[in-house]
Amino acid sequence: MTYAQTLDYLYTQLPMFTRVGASAFKKDLDNTLELCARLDNPQHKFKSIHVGGTNGKGSTSHMLAAILQTAGYKTGLYTSPHLKDFRERIRVNGEMISEQTVVDFVQDHKADFDEIQPSFFEMTVALAFDVFAKEKVDIAIIEVGLGGRLDSTNVITPLLSVITNIGWDHMNMLGDTLPLIAGEKAGIIKPNVPVIIGEYQAEVADVFIAKAKQEHAPILFASEEWRDEVGSQKSEVESLDVILNHTSQPITHNLQLDLTGTYQAKNVKTVLSALWLLNTSGYTINSPHISEALSHVKTLTGLRGRWDILSTNPLVICDTGHNPEGITEVMKNIAATPYKQLHFVIGMVNDKDHSKVLSMLPKNAIYYFCRPDIPRGLDAESLKQKAQSFGLSGLAYADVTSAFKAAKQAANTDDLVFVGGSTFVVAEVI
Repeated sequence: MTYAQTLDYLYTQLPMFTRVGASAFKKDLDNTLELCARLDNPQHKFKSIHVGGTNGKGSTSHMLAAILQTAGYKTGLYTSPHLKDFRERIRVNGEMISEQTVVDFVQDHKADFDEIQPSFFEMTVALAFDVFAKEKVDIAIIEVGLGGRLDSTNVITPLLSVITNIGWDHMNMLGDTLPLIAGEKAGIIKPNVPVIIGEYQAEVADVFIAKAKQEHAPILFASEEWRDEVGSQKSEVESLDVILNHTSQPITHNLQLDLTGTYQAKNVKTVLSALWLLNTSGYTINSPHISEALSHVKTLTGLRGRWDILSTNPLVICDTGHNPEGITEVMKNIAATPYKQLHFVIGMVNDKDHSKVLSMLPKNAIYYFCRPDIPRGLDAESLKQKAQSFGLSGLAYADVTSAFKAAKQAANTDDLVFVGGSTFVVAEVI
């Protein structure tokens, strides 16, 4: 098969969450374990850091990868979903794997897929582990796809587990209370493996503490270890001072982040706590590595979609935040951005809790409702009607492209065009 034919096979023949929703989420790790067994268990052939959580795990994963590769370590990075190219999910030292690697893997193991019937995600995880083993990476950053306990990535035994935070997302699969969701996320905590929790949240802290105690895993809350002072918020650079609290001789990092968005302060704390533990485990990562890497995360890893400035005059920004906690951070950043009129291009998927998010959005914005081009996309007219019940007004458009075009045409030079509501809407605009 060609690369295009291979992708078509992956997208249409294997159960894919973006296409069929919850039915693609498996209730055990059997398929992943069987696939890995047929690949000679590549997940045991490289060191790793496992990163889960509701929000911020993508940024955290990319920051860690950027720093480690800057420090001279051959670094694998597995994340999901992709925005433009399937190969974004699997990188070595920031470079996407080749198209031929994808073609060869599917061709060589198609018989196994036909027999095992894995999901798209299970196959992708197996491919990533196979690549990292063959590339002999020094370390790989592995981002959890959904949840934790039953996620296909949860067959590794990492050097370190990271859980950024807990929020309201995928409740139909993970549970309808924060402690239940936290219990699923805590499933990545392994026996005797240190775990860093990015944010101390009173509602769920005991869940992590109990799980860590059960597994004899040292636990650390990054938000309790660092104090941050967010400095000047510029168009493309954010100044961030982060000071370590728990040492008698405080450590100060003066960082220039290329990932704008004030919420990155939370992620940096998590990253610095992870690096502190890595340094105690024999890795050598110093302040110049950290400063250099965090000022070039986008270049080093290809990360997009996090308070991503697409153009100016008018200012156009997109962000993948889509659950209540993510939208809270988006609203903070919009409030801190000077503009005359807000034009909000928004689309959502049909299996989310739309009411919580819509209730948080500003009523004085002009909305451009659209449907992301995936089977789970919520019809634009339906979204418009739901939004109207929360006092939000605007027009429905046939697709993301036409909604985005209309917003840019309507915006004056001193307006803000924001694109969000779904990772898939951002993907189409980028």
